[in-house]
Amino acid sequence: MNIFGQGSGRDRQPAVAGSFYSSDSNKLRGELAGFFAAAGVPEKGVHVRALIVPHAGFVYSGKTAAAGYASVPSDAVYDNIFLIGVSHRYAFEGAAVFTSGNLITPLGTVEVNRELGERLKAANRWFIEKDEAHGPEHSLEVQLPFIQYHFRSAPRIVPILIGTHNTNVLKAVASGLQPWFNSRNLFIISSDFSHYPSYEDASRVDRLTSDAIIKGDPEDFQKTIRSIEESGTENLATAMCGWPAAMVLLYLAGNSDGVIFRNVGYTNSGDSPRGERDEVVGYNAIVAVNRVATENKSTAENKSAAVNKAGSQNSSGTVEFSLTTEERKTLLGIAREAISARLKGRKPALPDDSRLTSRLKEPLGAFVTITKEGDLRGCIGRFTSTEPLWEVIGDMAVEAAFGDPRFTALTAPEYSAIQLEISVLGPMKKINDISEIKIGKHGIYLKKGFRSGTLLPQVASERGWNAAQFLGYCARDKAGIGWDGWKDKETEIFVYEAYVFGEEDGP
Repeated sequence: MNIFGQGSGRDRQPAVAGSFYSSDSNKLRGELAGFFAAAGVPEKGVHVRALIVPHAGFVYSGKTAAAGYASVPSDAVYDNIFLIGVSHRYAFEGAAVFTSGNLITPLGTVEVNRELGERLKAANRWFIEKDEAHGPEHSLEVQLPFIQYHFRSAPRIVPILIGTHNTNVLKAVASGLQPWFNSRNLFIISSDFSHYPSYEDASRVDRLTSDAIIKGDPEDFQKTIRSIEESGTENLATAMCGWPAAMVLLYLAGNSDGVIFRNVGYTNSGDSPRGERDEVVGYNAIVAVNRVATENKSTAENKSAAVNKAGSQNSSGTVEFSLTTEERKTLLGIAREAISARLKGRKPALPDDSRLTSRLKEPLGAFVTITKEGDLRGCIGRFTSTEPLWEVIGDMAVEAAFGDPRFTALTAPEYSAIQLEISVLGPMKKINDISEIKIGKHGIYLKKGFRSGTLLPQVASERGWNAAQFLGYCARDKAGIGWDGWKDKETEIFVYEAYVFGEEDGP
């Protein structure tokens, strides 16, 4: 007997109130108030299009979930919230849309846009009715109190549960949702990350998964999930329980202009007072935003002042980035210490705060490259970051040494034989003619649909490539679109500059 009401107008009652979160409305509001008090404030000048937030018990993941929701202004106005998760109990080919009634929590009723849900089911065969999947499912329910508490005027909800790992079906689901993936609607993806590795392993693999999402390439994301789950990490059951829902979001974002991802929070259950550290579950909060193109006068003046403080401008109007000898030594030392600490099973020593200049505290992207006897031994990085440069360098050094899926983890006997190189990245610029590429100065980034790849500036000069060869190798070996794939009119070509230095450079 279906107690959840198929088409009868019956509201869905809470299934995990009292276990995942408090069933007492006053206590629940107090818990939420505490989570949001510890969260950040929305960033000015951006419009949030989507969130990825965790769905564990509030005592474990509430802080991280609030960090995601807090990135959205409480007075933001949306037509709908598309709330998407993966069914934990039922497997089925498609996406189950709940339209039988509204959603009930201890804080009251959340209105479902039943008409829109019915339109989805009528227009696309992969959207189905399966209320028995929604009835006991916690992943969507635990988001509702955050929505009710945070938004001054909560939008109507379109609750969707995905029951498949079939990427062809996920693409079809994304295609059906694409008309609504715009600035008038908010998409919320409910998912935890790694399940049951140690605290240290969770921190490592959850960062890899987050970075793959931030890159925005669904195929690369899926490869990262597969690589992590096949890595032999002890006790790891999954890298991300809701990865099919994240795939749908990446497909949607890939077909939209100007959507970028950022990580705004991370914890795992080991950070909770009730959590153990031998087997944990990881929680990332990730936002997808549209940056506002226009800026007011004060913003422009602030940028001008920042340029004058940071360095001179070249003829193209971009800032010539530079670091002092001491700043380079500090970053290389941080990278070395991070790797050494991991090999010795301890936490890395924090650098002396007096050495952390304002330049090293800027939120900049960077790559760390490890070589051994002239051969590549690992290279990991990120294009952008919300974290200070010195922290990015430590994190990327560890990932390059132990997390690059192309290589086995670095061993202690190898440590003294490796050389480190750091590339601090500048902003990307789209080009229309390959004559704009300056070998030795520019790195390149290619993007065609969901495929993308990059090569750092030094690669071309070290190997004596011209611009066409640089693009060919990047297209074939990095983006996976074939040697001539960069010539396709659908392929976007970007250049960026990198400030590169290494241990062999000297003072």
